[in-house]
Amino acid sequence: MHDTSTGSTAKPSRRTVLTAGAAATAALAVGGPALAAGEVDDKLLRGLVSRMTLQEKVGQLFVSRVYGHSATAPDQADIDANLKEFGVRTAAELIAKYRLGGVIYFVWAHNTRNPRQITELSNGIQRASLDQPRGLPVLISTDQEHGIVCRVGKPATLFPGAMAMGAGGSRSDARTLGRIAGRELRAMGIRQDYTPVADVNVNPANPVIGVRSFGADPAAVSRLVAAEVEGYQHSGVAATAKHFPGHGDTEVDSHYGFPTITHTRTQWETLDAPPFRAAVAAGIDSIMTAHILVPALDDSGDPATLSRPILTGILREQLGYDGVVVTDSLDMAGVRQKYGDDRVPVLALKAGVDQLLNPPKLDVAWNAVLKAVQDGELTEERLDESVLRVLRLKAKLGLLHDPYAVPGGVDRAVGNLAHLATADRIAERTTTLLVNEGGLLPLSPASHGKVLVLGADLASPSGTTGPPTGVLAGALAEQGFATTVMSTGTAPSAAVIDRAVAAAGEADAVVVGTYNVSATSSQKTLVERLLATGVPVVAVAVRNPYDVARLPGVRAYLATYSWTDVELRAAARVIAGEVSPRGKLPVPVQRADDPTKVLYPIGHGLTY
Repeated sequence: MHDTSTGSTAKPSRRTVLTAGAAATAALAVGGPALAAGEVDDKLLRGLVSRMTLQEKVGQLFVSRVYGHSATAPDQADIDANLKEFGVRTAAELIAKYRLGGVIYFVWAHNTRNPRQITELSNGIQRASLDQPRGLPVLISTDQEHGIVCRVGKPATLFPGAMAMGAGGSRSDARTLGRIAGRELRAMGIRQDYTPVADVNVNPANPVIGVRSFGADPAAVSRLVAAEVEGYQHSGVAATAKHFPGHGDTEVDSHYGFPTITHTRTQWETLDAPPFRAAVAAGIDSIMTAHILVPALDDSGDPATLSRPILTGILREQLGYDGVVVTDSLDMAGVRQKYGDDRVPVLALKAGVDQLLNPPKLDVAWNAVLKAVQDGELTEERLDESVLRVLRLKAKLGLLHDPYAVPGGVDRAVGNLAHLATADRIAERTTTLLVNEGGLLPLSPASHGKVLVLGADLASPSGTTGPPTGVLAGALAEQGFATTVMSTGTAPSAAVIDRAVAAAGEADAVVVGTYNVSATSSQKTLVERLLATGVPVVAVAVRNPYDVARLPGVRAYLATYSWTDVELRAAARVIAGEVSPRGKLPVPVQRADDPTKVLYPIGHGLTY
């Protein structure tokens, strides 16, 4: 069922926007001196704020999830989920109840089925908000990092993730990624993207950032962060550098625990700060906080999201940033361990936050902020500062001028052939050849015609790609190889390993995808058993490049940094010699037997 709130596939007219929106919105669009999309008149924005009720101001600061593919007619299961969590049936009702300033899209909330549906959902959300008294457009956001975090899948263009881009090392490619990805998101009505990750991944054991980071060198990360920001924002989408003040050196996932960063102030200035400084210098529209403890920056025991010394003292005053500050998701354990869900949003605002993202209980958080103002703990002037920042961003993005996406434009913009070809070429520049003993690669169909492809088959980040072994096999078949596919998983059993070894006996070569191999992983046993057959084995690390240290017997090892189709197809073209590997490690790989020693340094990467 389609969202009826968009009316038809025709673009809503300016007249529709003006009659649906507030008089003040009309003034922004046509009143006084003519304002082009993206221009900001602070006097008009302040006038808008002055006419808002306190409840409307509170609503502008929240960005919430909502279930369903449609703003007005979601599936029954999504209606039930909305009733359970919010006491409303639809996105339109949620916006009317809380006057939300923002909505975030997730795959699991069934917001992102396909580009046309996303466009209709976005327009339905905008219409629902503009239909309210003094209605304002909604800032719609998502986590479209590419690589292993991706909410909008095929047929949208999917690019290599950050660490792969770090391996490519090209500012031009990073800018192109942002420009194309931004254009496609904008076409679907998504105007704020929670990317790029500005964390410097100096800890190989980091369970939450890892390949989501551009790498371990602050200068290299800074260059790519700035380039991607420029690309996204040139396309009219707000980029979001995350996770301030830096989540790259932790062994705890802040979704499930409360990480501590033990860097000294000097180490923070040297390692963590540079990419955020670069983002600010590039004119970043929004910065996301981290639910981490950094005692050297604030010894209160509070997470950075709730820390005034970090968000106001360092980010605002020291780094000179005056854009929008958005929290990481408030349903994560890292921000909920010390304070209750009613205190977290109030403390975040007191610390200097502008947008409160995805609270676990919206009613609790919204009413807590309202009560804090009514009780005098927060001043209305403090709320006005953040509301004004949010409105400035909406105005800059052109949302106050024209909030609707053009349904007819989505087919032309999203996943077109030129965009897909560009993604393939960029991916080819990221594939990293770590080992190639005896010149095993490239393989030729003449000498290694029958190839067994096996390994980990992970779920697609967006739910639309893969399975990885099938993608690899299909791409190798296009190169003239006869391929057999076997999914062995991330923890193959003894029986599965036996079957794989037997199948290898019928092949001329084996290509195996490895995923985060540990010292005790049965993936290690699988590869060692395959090596013992004497059949040539090519391994592809489909997430962390550190796998290579655990499997020293492999004669040819590639790193793709993700298992998405675009990276795996590029790896297949490298294996076949259609393109030469060009990627260089953006992180060091330590020896497995002595982590104090480097096996492969930053910059390592072989070619043909």
